[in-house]
Formats: sequence, structure tokens, C-alpha cells
Amino acid sequence: MTKTVSDSIITDRRGALAAAAGIGAGLMAPPVLAKPTAKAPAIHTGGDCSTPHSAIVPTRYGKVRGYVSDGVFTFKGVPYGDTTAGANRWLRPQPPKAWEGEYPALAYGANCPQTLHSFRAIEHTFIQQWTDGFLGEDMLKLNIWTGSLSGAKPVMVYLHGGGFSFGSSYELASHDGAQMARHHDVVQVSVNHRLNVLGFLDLAEFGGEAYADSVNVSMLDLIFALEWVRDNIRAFGGDPDRVTIYGQSGGGSKVTTLMGMPAAKGLFHRAIVQSGGGGNIPSAEQSRDFSRQVLRELGVAQGDMAALQKMEWQRLFEAGNTVATRINGPMRPGVLQPGGSASPTPRVGWAPTMDMRNITCRSFHDVAPPAARDIPVIIGNVSEEGTSLGRNPNEAEWRAQLAEALGGAKADALIAAMKKAHPEKAIRTLSYGVGGLSGRNNVNRMVKLRHDAGGAPAYQYLFQWQTPILDGIPGAWHTAELAFCFDNTKICDQATGNTPDAQAIARKMAGAWAAFAHTGKPDQAGLAWGPSDPVHCQTMVFDTRCRMENDPEGDVRRILLT
Repeated sequence: MTKTVSDSIITDRRGALAAAAGIGAGLMAPPVLAKPTAKAPAIHTGGDCSTPHSAIVPTRYGKVRGYVSDGVFTFKGVPYGDTTAGANRWLRPQPPKAWEGEYPALAYGANCPQTLHSFRAIEHTFIQQWTDGFLGEDMLKLNIWTGSLSGAKPVMVYLHGGGFSFGSSYELASHDGAQMARHHDVVQVSVNHRLNVLGFLDLAEFGGEAYADSVNVSMLDLIFALEWVRDNIRAFGGDPDRVTIYGQSGGGSKVTTLMGMPAAKGLFHRAIVQSGGGGNIPSAEQSRDFSRQVLRELGVAQGDMAALQKMEWQRLFEAGNTVATRINGPMRPGVLQPGGSASPTPRVGWAPTMDMRNITCRSFHDVAPPAARDIPVIIGNVSEEGTSLGRNPNEAEWRAQLAEALGGAKADALIAAMKKAHPEKAIRTLSYGVGGLSGRNNVNRMVKLRHDAGGAPAYQYLFQWQTPILDGIPGAWHTAELAFCFDNTKICDQATGNTPDAQAIARKMAGAWAAFAHTGKPDQAGLAWGPSDPVHCQTMVFDTRCRMENDPEGDVRRILLT
């Protein structure tokens, strides 16, 4: 069955302030409902733009028409799956219905319905340059940037952050893929998919065998998108045999989860994990019990899938948040949460589940997954993972916070060591850096798992360039590196200042990411980068002077391990 292009155009446009960066693999967002706005994402922000016939590309489902901007072919909102609304809720992703004519791939698609963080500080919105999108359940769309439609360039597929509850492929200005296509000879792809209650509610008992995969359909969407890349990317100048998946925060957790999924094997060939990954996901029984309680909270009759499929998403999500808080306790914003070490206790809620059907291991938590043994991986984080510009503690307040979490003696030792290591940083910035140290411990834990298991190498990095914006207080905050690994310091000048130093670091970092996509090694001219092992913790430090260093901040980070 085919549909016309006019049937494909989305008309329901609701805006949402994009999610806070600061909960590395955060399983739950606070219950603040997104409010409708009249805004929709801009179609284009660059110059020298045209929509020539050369930007019409065939896919398995029909032709898509993009545009060319400053030499880059751009396709936004390309369907890789059918709508997930109504009768398709909680089912495995389905192929998009074929269409006649040319699909206008000129604007980003819908974001998964989601609740969003409220910010205490407008400064965070400023440095991130968050953008409004629109919400809808027809959200299985991807975006492509390529310098040409010929050849066989490596493909880089970016998975967005926001835990597994919120976020989108275009929420941050840094996500724009044009520069990677323009200057680094790759095909850049980004993906939207199901999240939260729409992606992780176990309905197998409630709805029957058809819903046996409902607890992990969010991750199955990503596999479906990678299958679309495998089957269609040649027409966009991409090489399906050189696919890199990468993601930041929750996106990093999506990467490590995919690395452990048998069905994803062969769909990607390198992986990059940024400020996340290795989460302690719940068991099938834990998620099943969670879902039973959610359904009781909703008061729906056993087997009444029609009622669930018609129910407003907000009501579903609120019920899930209520149950998750009852089981887990409230999410407390704390100094060790963002990018922190993997939790010893799973938090049930909106996250993947080890169902032994689609996900068979706690990838990079318990084990470096055998399915990804031959996949080289880059793993790293930023130095101020805990930046939250709504927090401005003095030293006494900071000590009290640390003492509550760590005990007084360890708090004193940590503060003294951090002040000695970085006397140039304000107390406020140092307080944000504790999350970075915790994140470093998580990075080294994952590197050790990979090293001990053998196979392809792991490369480690630390991004610690300090922004000059807002008097330097944010430091290298959670998501700061995205403007650099996407080579987007210019369009992210509210975060980077687009200074000469920032531009130089971006060329090196984006160049390393692209080199890795091309060859499986991040080496490039003038920047030698070797693998990491758990003894020496060899690390590429991205700063004003990019360099290899053995275990930077090692003495300080190990205080958290004692």
C-alpha cells in the first residue's frame, strides 16, 4: 500500500524545551508535563541553499527530496518506520508505508512525547542553545548529511542523550551534522525513537504474545534504524560496512546496550561512548512487577489494550513516575549522579530491561559483551559532569553535600585534592567536577572490562577544556564536548565563544572521531592516540594542548574508590 506525500506531512506541532544535561543515564525525568506551543523546528539555518533534482534519492519505500546547503546534501525527517501511535503502540517497529512521489525531507520529524526538566538557571539554556521541537508518536525518523551521493564514505550514527526518557536528535545546536559531512568525509546520521513509557512498558502479561517485546521496543527502534542504514545508505554515498554508532549521556548508554544485543551484531563496526554507558539495568521480573503496578495505578481492566492505546500519554507517564518513585525513592540531584559510576542497584522505570530475549547481558556493567568483542570502542567523559548552574555552593555548603554522600573524612580529602589540582577554579566549578571524577571511574571500569575480555582495543579520552563563557563557571559541563566532536564551535558560539583555541580543539576532536569511523583507530596527523589499559589508563586529553596522558586526575578520582 502506498501513501502520497501529502499524507506524510505532520501537522500536529507542539514545542518542548529540551532536556537538562546532568543525569548521565537518568532513568526518570521529573513529572513536569510539556506544554503545547505553536513552534516547529526551522527547516534550514545555513546559506547557499537549493533544492535541486540531484537531491532526490531513492529509498526502499520511495524517493526523498532533500536540499543542498554550502555543498552538503541534507535530508531531515526521513521515515525509517511506521507511526507508533494507536494500534502500533508498544509493538515492534514496522516498516514505513511506501509513498508515491517525493517525500519532502526538509524538516526534522516529531520528537517522542516526553516530559521535560524545569531549569533553575536560564544560563544553562543559553550555553546549550536548546531548541523547541514538536511532539508526536509518528517519530521514527532519521536525518542524513552527506557531502556527495556517490562513493562509499564511513557512516556515523549519533544516538541522542536524555537518559531513556527524553531528548531528541536535534534538541541541541551541536547535533547538526553538516560540518562532519563537509570537512570530515563521512555520512552523518541522527535518529529519533520511542522513549519513556512508550518505549519500555512491559505489557506481555497484560496484552499477550504480540507485546512480548514491549519492554524494549525503544532499543528495537534503534536496531530498525540501523537496518534502514544498512539497506539504504549507499544511495546517500555511505558504506554500510563501515558504520560507527556513538552517543552522549543516555546516548552512550544506548551504545553500550546495543553492543550487547545479539540482533545488533553486524549492523555497526565501531562504537563511541561519551559520558554514559554501562548501566545496571533491571531484570525481567523487576520490570514486570513495575509494569503491574503501573497498570494498577491506571485502573485499566486486564487485557484492555484498546484503552491503553487510546490513553493520553501524559497520564501513562505520570502513573509510571508515581510507581517508580514509590519503588526507587525520589531521584535526588546530587554531586555523584551525572556521568557517575554504575549504580549497584538497578532503578526500575524507563530504561532497557535484561529480558533474556532481546537483551541478554548487562553490557559493560557485568561484562564486556562477547557480541561486540571485535568492535573497537572509544570511551570518555568531561571534567565537570556535575555542572548545574542552579547550584552555587560555597565551600562549607559543598563540604556538607559531600559529607552526606561520602562521609566527612573523604569529603575533606577530596576537597583538598581538588583545590590543589586546580587552584585556578572557583569552588562552584570544583563542586561540579566531582561528577566528572565519578564519571572517570566509570570510564576506567568499562575500559578494564573490555581489556580483560580481549578483542578489539578501547581508547580513552577526557575533555577538560574550560569555556570562557559565563566567566568560565560551567567548566567542561555535561554535553560540552558535543560542539567539538561535531566540529560545531561556530554555531555553538554561546558555549564555545568560537575562539581560536576552541576551533583548533574541534578540528582535532572531530578529526579523531572521523578517523575512527574511517579506520577503527582515532590516530590522525599530529595527534597520536593509542589504546588504553587498566594499569596505565592512557588517555587523550582534549584541552588547549591536546595530549596523551597516563591517568589524568588519577590520584583525585581514586579518593572516591577508597
